[in-house]
Order: sequence, then structure tokens, then C-alpha cells
Amino acid sequence: MKKLTIIYLSNGGNVEVLANHIAKGAKDAGAQVLLKLVSEASVEDVTNADVVAFGSPSMDNNNIDQKEMQPFIDKFKLIPVNNKITGLFGSYGWDNGEFMNKWVSLMKEYEFNVVQNITVNEAPTNEQLVKAEEMGKSLVK
Repeated sequence: MKKLTIIYLSNGGNVEVLANHIAKGAKDAGAQVLLKLVSEASVEDVTNADVVAFGSPSMDNNNIDQKEMQPFIDKFKLIPVNNKITGLFGSYGWDNGEFMNKWVSLMKEYEFNVVQNITVNEAPTNEQLVKAEEMGKSLVK
């Protein structure tokens, strides 16, 4: 049984909805899932998982959250993650989702193996929620 850790930050609730659907998909596929807000997450939550997923809304200047998520991610600049399989997800309101391209590049620089990402404009549609569940399933295959 694979262990998936999902760490997220949600301002308006859209990222949290995606996190819950990714978790559902992974659980349906038989995985053990740990779902945490970034404010409650530890480095060990990431290093002890087989697979990880991170979620953040787009914030100032088309970036992930700079107060909590970015500092948490930056911890892995010096901590080896050995190309850990990773999914990224998030929401945006005004920037067409460009933040995700920056985030994928950063995670690859920190040696995360980003295999999937999902971005939604504001609230996710039913189709996007299905894709989130599918992402959860495929991450733990």
C-alpha cells in the first residue's frame, strides 16, 4: 500500500476541495493518505511518504503562497527527496495559472519528480473534480 501525503494551503476553499478529491481518488485506489494544511505539516510528512502532492492558490505576482507554502517548499532545497513522485495543484483568479509553470520548475530544481498538475480558475468544475480524483489514483499506482 502506497503512502500519499497531501499538503496544501487554501484561502477561499478551492484548493481544499481539490485536496479532498485527490485524497478520495488515492484512498479509492487503496493508498494510505495523510492530508495536512501546510501550517501543520513537517518535513517528515514528505520524506516518509512514497508520493506527495502540494496545493496552493496563486498569490502575488503569479507565485504560490509566499508566507507559508514557499518557506515550507524551500526546506527541501537542502533535504534530498530522491526524485519523489509529486503532484501539484492550485487555483487562480486573474493570472491564467502561470504560477503553476514556475512552481513545477522550482520543484524539479529541488529534485521532486513532478508527474502531474492541476490548475483551476476560481472554483473547480465537476469535470475538474473528477480529474483531481483521477490524479489521486494515478499518483499511487
